[in-house]
Amino acid sequence: MRFGLLSLGTLATVGGLAQAQCPDYTTFSQSPQSNLSTGPLKLPFMRPAPACRTFNSSSVEKVISDMKARLKDPDLARLFENTFPNTLDTTVKYFNSTENLAFIITGDITAQWLRDTGNQFAHYHSLLGQDKELATLVKAVINNEARYVSQYPYCGAFQPPPESGLAPTHNDYADNVIVNPPVNNLTVFECKYEIDSLCGFLKLSRSYYQATNDPSIMNDNWHSAISQIFRVVEEQSQASFDENFNFISFYNWTGGPGALSPAVNNAGNGEPKAYTGLVGTHHRPSDDLSTFAFLTPANAMLSVELGHLADILDSAKQSKNVSTLARQWSSRIHDAIWDTTLVDNIFAYETNGLGGRYVMDDANVPSLLSLPYLGFLDKTSPAYVATRKVLLSRQNPYYAKGKTFGGIGGPHVDAWNPWPMSQISSIFGTDDDDEITTALYLIANNTAGLGLIHESIDIYNTTSYTRPWFAWANSYFAEMLLDLADRKPHLIFRNNVSYVPGQ
Repeated sequence: MRFGLLSLGTLATVGGLAQAQCPDYTTFSQSPQSNLSTGPLKLPFMRPAPACRTFNSSSVEKVISDMKARLKDPDLARLFENTFPNTLDTTVKYFNSTENLAFIITGDITAQWLRDTGNQFAHYHSLLGQDKELATLVKAVINNEARYVSQYPYCGAFQPPPESGLAPTHNDYADNVIVNPPVNNLTVFECKYEIDSLCGFLKLSRSYYQATNDPSIMNDNWHSAISQIFRVVEEQSQASFDENFNFISFYNWTGGPGALSPAVNNAGNGEPKAYTGLVGTHHRPSDDLSTFAFLTPANAMLSVELGHLADILDSAKQSKNVSTLARQWSSRIHDAIWDTTLVDNIFAYETNGLGGRYVMDDANVPSLLSLPYLGFLDKTSPAYVATRKVLLSRQNPYYAKGKTFGGIGGPHVDAWNPWPMSQISSIFGTDDDDEITTALYLIANNTAGLGLIHESIDIYNTTSYTRPWFAWANSYFAEMLLDLADRKPHLIFRNNVSYVPGQ
């Protein structure tokens, strides 16, 4: 499933070169371009020409200049220069500030994923208060997603809004898949239910408000979306059977013959679950089927984001009843994670409330490895430290290590293709300088000479990778470097002075 065409014709933010003169970034990103870095890796400059960039921001350019002046390794500087602006450079497929609508693609797949978008913009958070145009773009993204969630709260990936004039993309993997409640594939690209997708919408909303104190995002579309999120939370926390053994189903997805969309047992409902206080999900953040419904890291993210939702509603003096409900659910889910997923101080990745538990991790965030990044616990938590040790070892079935690259992957590709994203999460989860440096250079040394962060890398042949253009991974890497710039400047800077964009 590989889609993508860099289209500039509908963008109010881009001018200059005609669309036909701008390269398809999927092709562009697979070959090293010019102006190699001066470090030993000699990484190429991989940004499109300014006139071909899908959104331009002077504040983003300033951060790039600031970081390049501080980073002591020219290869890391080049990686930051390529990755930090990648979302704005390449994925703003449509933006109209008057309509308050924006359509953001994930990279080489022409669809907007709620989860990806929330992460693609995370590293711009501190700039929104000072960059009005960038804030207006994010506000338009939120409004477009609010419309999606209001109509299809169980879906995670969407087609362009009709106002854009962009044609929907045909998704082969959605063919012959029966979804209940039914969906319209002219609006929905893929309707795999993943609770972290709704968390992504909450994350983008609260980060915007926290940076701008602008309550105008809380319009009718947004409040309708929030109402639908609580509907899903309520429905998916229920047990599969009621007291009379009536099977309770609010969503099912039959799957199909494709490897990424296998048939789902129990008439598309997956494995049964009991009530625990957690919220069930059908698919993981990787878009793969869950083994058991209660995905621990997704629930951790939900607990955190519901707490943030309550905070921004209280700050804006809106919907006190919703704020109260959010705090209740946040607390209930938090307690259920600690009460039902931890055995011998090790978190399970998935549970079912019936004694079933799966100890593993997947690279996609939210993951167990990313629990500190999510804000669920401190990286020094004994349970996290013990779980992390398991995850980064052979005890995790999806941990793999070759001669020059290793990490956590998942079944989305295969067991011997770990994802650089997992090494990024590992950096967020430690204060150990040696661990950070080792993980950082595992990533930097394994871009196939292209200076971009890929989805996964084959441990037997590190020049073999998946997804040349994966904006979320690029954004996550840049976000991690900015985190180190603040808390560990001596590791990456010429001096030991912290740097935070916008301050």
